[in-house]
Amino acid sequence: MTSPAATKPAILSVDDDPGVSRAVVRDLRRRYGADYRILRAESGPQALDALREMKLRGQPVAVLIADYRMPGMDGIEFLEQAMDLHPYARRVLLTAYADTNAAIDAINVIDLDHYLLKPWDPPEEKLYPVLDGLLDAWRSSEHRPVTETKVVGNRWSPRSSQVREFLARNQLPYRWYLADEPEGARLLEAAGADPERCPVVITSAGDALVQPTDSELAQNVGLTVDPAGEFYDLIVVGGGPAGLGAAVYGASEGLRTVLVERTATGGQAGQSSRIENYLGFPDGLSGAQLADRARRQAAKFGAEVITTREVVGLEVNGSARTVRFADGGRLCAHTVIIATGVDYRRHPAPGVDDFTGRGVYYGSAMTEASECADHEVYIVGGANSAGQAAVFLSRNARTVHLVVRADSLEQSMSHYLIQQIAQIANIEVHTNTEVSAADGDDHLQQIVLRNNKSGAEEKADAERLFLFIGAAPQTDWLDGVVIRDDAGYVLAGPDLMVESARPAGWELSRPPHHLETSVPGVFVAGDVHAESAKRVASAVGEGAMAVMLVHRYLA
Repeated sequence: MTSPAATKPAILSVDDDPGVSRAVVRDLRRRYGADYRILRAESGPQALDALREMKLRGQPVAVLIADYRMPGMDGIEFLEQAMDLHPYARRVLLTAYADTNAAIDAINVIDLDHYLLKPWDPPEEKLYPVLDGLLDAWRSSEHRPVTETKVVGNRWSPRSSQVREFLARNQLPYRWYLADEPEGARLLEAAGADPERCPVVITSAGDALVQPTDSELAQNVGLTVDPAGEFYDLIVVGGGPAGLGAAVYGASEGLRTVLVERTATGGQAGQSSRIENYLGFPDGLSGAQLADRARRQAAKFGAEVITTREVVGLEVNGSARTVRFADGGRLCAHTVIIATGVDYRRHPAPGVDDFTGRGVYYGSAMTEASECADHEVYIVGGANSAGQAAVFLSRNARTVHLVVRADSLEQSMSHYLIQQIAQIANIEVHTNTEVSAADGDDHLQQIVLRNNKSGAEEKADAERLFLFIGAAPQTDWLDGVVIRDDAGYVLAGPDLMVESARPAGWELSRPPHHLETSVPGVFVAGDVHAESAKRVASAVGEGAMAVMLVHRYLA
C-alpha cells in the first residue's frame, strides 16, 4: 500500500556540500514539509536515480533545486536531463555571484525558471517568495498524471515497435518487457494473455489491452481522442511545427481552436534527436522537447489537441468547413488550416518492406536508439533529419554509415551538420551509394550497397537500417476539393493565379490570401505547402501567418 507521504508532490534539492544540502532541506521542510515531500541528493547521478524511481512509481515532482558547481555533473547538466524525466517540474539553479552569467545562459538551455544567489538568508525574504510563486505556477499548469504502463511484446515484432514508438512520441512513460523473459511471461500469465498475441499493454489501472489499435491505446492512457465541441472557429489538421504554431497563435488570439493529429504531435521534427538551428536555443533541443513544450503552450491558451483521429475528407457546407474522420465522425469550423506535413517515401529495394519494424525503420525511431549500442548502423538520406540521426546514434553505435545517393552532402544538408559529421570519427559517409536489397531471417541481418557510378555491389551486416529518403505529402484526402501540384503539395495564394486569373470556382471578389488555398477559408502551412522551405522555423512562421490570415478571412 502506498503511504500518504509518497503521494505528496516532491521538492528535490541537489548539492554536493552536505552542510549546504542539510541547510537547504531544513529551510524547505520548515515552510513546505506539511504539503510536499522534501528530498535531497548529494550528486546529479544520485538525484537522477531518485527521479527515475519517482517517474516509474507515478510520483509527481513539483520543484528541482540544483547547485551549479558540482563535480562530475554540474547543475545545468543535471537539470537538462531531469527535465526529460519530469518536464513539468519547476527548475531552480543555485549559484554564487561569479556564476550569474552561467545561470542566465541556462534560461535558454534548460528553460530555467529561476536562479538563486547563495546565501539567501533570511529565507523569508529571498527563498520562500520565489518558491511560493513557482509552486503556484506548478499547481495551476497542465500536467498529466504520470502513469506506469507496461508493454509486453516480441523483440522483432513490427506492432510491438509501433506501440512503443507511439507511447514515446506522445511523451507517455512505459516499461518494456520481452514476452520470452521471466518477468514478461509472468505479466502475460497474470493478464491471462496469449504470448502469441503480443503486444499486450497493461495500463496503470491494471487493464490488459491485447494488440490494441492506436485509438484504443490513446483512450486508455489518458490522451484526448474526442473534441469537446461540434463547431470551432479553427480546425488545424496536423500536429507538426506548423500545426502547433497555428494552434498556439490561434488559441492565444481568441479563436476557439482544435488541433487534430493522426499519431503524435511533433511530426517529423518531433523525431529529431537534436535541432540546433532553431532560434533562441543556442545549445539545441530535441524534437520531442520542442513538440512537448509547444503542445503544453497550445493547451495553456485553451486549444484542444486530439490524437489518433485521421482526417480523410474536406467538405464545404455553406460558410462552414467540415473535416471527415476515418471512423465516420466529422467536425465543423469557420476555417481550416492544413498542416499535415510530409511522410518519408517508401524504399523500393527488395526485402525492405519485409523487415519494416524488424530492423528497418522510417525516420528516427526513438525506441531503437538504445539497441544500437556497439552495432553497425546504416542511415539512408542526405537531409538534416538523416544528419541529426547520424550524430545522435554515433554516441553509442560502433559505426554509423550514412548512405547518400548524391556526390556530397552539400546539396541537401545544413552546413553546421556537415561540419559536425566531419568531426565525428565513427560516422562514415558513403556518397553515390544506395541500398539495393535487404535480407535476414526473423529480422534484418544484411543489406546490399550499390555504387551508382561503378555499379559495384557489396554486402554488409546490418541489424538497424533507418530511412530518411525524401518526402511525400499525404494529400489524397483533398482530391477534388483543393488544388494541388503534380507532386501532391497544396497550392496557395499567388501560386493559384494563372495569368492573373483566379482559380476555378473562386467566387469571392478578392484574390486568395497568401496562404489561402483554392477554397476560401481553408489555409495551408508548413511542409505540405508547395515550395515551402522545409525547415522547422519557417513551418512555425507559416502556422502563425496562417492564423493572421484566418482573422482577415473572418473579418
